[in-house]
Amino acid sequence: MSTYKIPANTCIGHIHLKVSDIDKSLAFYESLLGFEIQQRYGSQAVFLSAGGYHHHIGLNTWESKGAGPAPSYAVGLYHTAILFPTRKDLSIALRRIISANYPITGAANHGVSHAIYLDDPDGNGVELYWDLPKEEWPLDENGSLQMITDRLDLEELLSLSNS
Repeated sequence: MSTYKIPANTCIGHIHLKVSDIDKSLAFYESLLGFEIQQRYGSQAVFLSAGGYHHHIGLNTWESKGAGPAPSYAVGLYHTAILFPTRKDLSIALRRIISANYPITGAANHGVSHAIYLDDPDGNGVELYWDLPKEEWPLDENGSLQMITDRLDLEELLSLSNS
């Protein structure tokens, strides 16, 4: 086995999803979550970003127009995780989702992050989350990370977007 380790500052640059309907997906990713359109490829593909990056999310119907969702019990993407810069930003996103009556599938305090879960129009899982400062992450007596899945206090989180 190789001892190579990917560089510490490496990050996932973007996701590209096969979707059944560009307009329904845009209603979710652009209108609800607030991503901005960077480029369209006719009526079959669109690239979206936060803050003007070339794209964080690609959506296309090249092989999937009108198709149903992928089976739940099959190999594939579990969810896309979208990291918010501040806890207040996550609170604002949660308030927008609730105001739109969009279904939330879960919420959790993972010890390292606070997360809200929902599905896009094609059933693709989406996690919206904020990371706690690294020095607050739970470690065991050997210094190994011990992520958890506890209840996230949504009312307390929502209180941040009132100010």
